[in-house]
Amino acid sequence: MTTDVTIIGAGLGGLVLARVLHVHGITAAVYEAEASPTARAQGGMLDIHDHDGQPALRAAGLYDEFRALVLEGRQALRILDRDGTVLFEEADDGTGGRPEVQRGELRRLLLDSLPAGTVRWGRKAVGARGLGDGRHEVSFADGATVTTNLLVGADGAWSRVRPLLSAAVPEYTGTTYVETYLFDGGTRHPAAAKAVGGGSLLALAPGKAIQAHREEGDTLHTYVALTVPQDRFAAVDLTDAAGARARIAEEFDGWAPELTALITDADTGPVLRPLFTLPVGHRWDRVPGVTLLGDAAHLSVPNGEGANLAMYDGAELGRVLAAYPGDMEAALTAYERDMFPRGARAAADGTRLHELMFGADAPHGLLTAFGGDDRTP
Repeated sequence: MTTDVTIIGAGLGGLVLARVLHVHGITAAVYEAEASPTARAQGGMLDIHDHDGQPALRAAGLYDEFRALVLEGRQALRILDRDGTVLFEEADDGTGGRPEVQRGELRRLLLDSLPAGTVRWGRKAVGARGLGDGRHEVSFADGATVTTNLLVGADGAWSRVRPLLSAAVPEYTGTTYVETYLFDGGTRHPAAAKAVGGGSLLALAPGKAIQAHREEGDTLHTYVALTVPQDRFAAVDLTDAAGARARIAEEFDGWAPELTALITDADTGPVLRPLFTLPVGHRWDRVPGVTLLGDAAHLSVPNGEGANLAMYDGAELGRVLAAYPGDMEAALTAYERDMFPRGARAAADGTRLHELMFGADAPHGLLTAFGGDDRTP
């Protein structure tokens, strides 16, 4: 089977690309390893920025539909000390440039905007090879293959397309997130819900943090951050959810109980999310007929830009492909020329934010960045 545009990965970036191509009358096929749109939970809240994520959704013709998904009030932010003292608080007055939506709802919006059959579910890419003249063949776990004139790797950190362009491999950052949920926070976990407030909570200390967000339906979604060797968790039995939560909570001995309750009282077992990055400024020489977007191209530590940048990459790639009909290489050259510095800037910003949040001066460095410091009389 031969297609003109093959996108590997039905994350937000790949779906925005497919949608923008569709808007311009260009057909694409998206191959996704997951068995269906509901095969797994799609993560928590996303703040969609006015300088990249929102322009991407405008290019996709979906901005008004996106606005209907926004959860009001979720831009509120609180920074707490480990004893529960509020060090910084910012209300959501509706004028901010980063409205919050549920990732799963945004993905559903994009999926519903595509012609039936665009996404091929249950097709896990296991490798890709060049055939010459800019054509490539993708192999799938089920033994099938597809040949394409343009291959786009939108398949995240462990991209199967990236080796066609680069030998770079993601490296562990030294920090692992531990994900938990509390449901019906306001009624079942009132102290923890009060600590989180109406939007996001950051309780920071050198090398560790408790971060939480109030989601739809009064759900409290927590990401504990620990700067530890990756094998530190080898002795934690994640199948014993209560025991695992208690072991992780030991890292926060002496912290306020309303904060540690986000771990110990969780309604779900802890899930480990080790953080990996590609080198800041990752790039490659132009290879005909193939490119990358999102984390496949510029994986960095979380800084609020990952999903936004992936969508913007997808929108920009779709735009230049439509702008250079009949000259795919000119389009890919133009796309990568702008994408490389864009990704490098975001990765550098992410590295700086990571240090502010988890470095030796946490939380004071972040407070200073926000215009204040609790050490100031």
